[in-house]
Amino acid sequence: MAEKRTKEILAKLDQVYTREYKCYLNYNTPGQLLIATMLSAQCTDARVNIVTKDLFQKYPDMEAFAGADLEELEQDIKPTGFYHNKAKNIIGCAKKICEEYNGKVPDRLEDLVSLPGVGRKTANVIRGNIFHEPSVVVDTHVKRISRRLGLTSETDPEKIEMDLMKVLPEDHWILYNIQIITFGRQICFARSPKCQECFLTDYCLEYKEKQRKSGKKL
Repeated sequence: MAEKRTKEILAKLDQVYTREYKCYLNYNTPGQLLIATMLSAQCTDARVNIVTKDLFQKYPDMEAFAGADLEELEQDIKPTGFYHNKAKNIIGCAKKICEEYNGKVPDRLEDLVSLPGVGRKTANVIRGNIFHEPSVVVDTHVKRISRRLGLTSETDPEKIEMDLMKVLPEDHWILYNIQIITFGRQICFARSPKCQECFLTDYCLEYKEKQRKSGKKL
């Protein structure tokens, strides 16, 4: 029953959002996607793209970021927020990539999460989009909506990742993230979701609970 339910959810997501792979961050190289993903923490992709348009011209590769002046880089990325930590991590990350990986972004999860400022979410973005390794990316949208859909009851991102890897077929691991980001931005907001426009209310635990409390028939 659970497997059938999951297949129905994925079929509806495929129908509405297609199975097209898209990344909302602009980049031309693996290193640029890594930096952009680091900058996207607590920041919108749209704002990151505005910042990186000039940033990637000023710092065209890992060597340039490794040699960046900390205070200058802080000012370059200031609009993305938390710029003190982000700048320090970017320089540290770039230095380690240059020193230990010949300036190339590694593809192994263990190597990626060993880089300063790189957690599992960022690592899985790189693995999925650059190296096409099936990876589950757990961001705020995936966390919120997966719980609403009953695909996990966990709150820890790593535990959610493990749950989703069990219930989602591998061909949907990255695709699910792409679709859910769009769904979360258009319909399933954290506050005041557009339930009246939602095509997944039949599967939403939160919606059913709201209906039950209001005394409405499902």
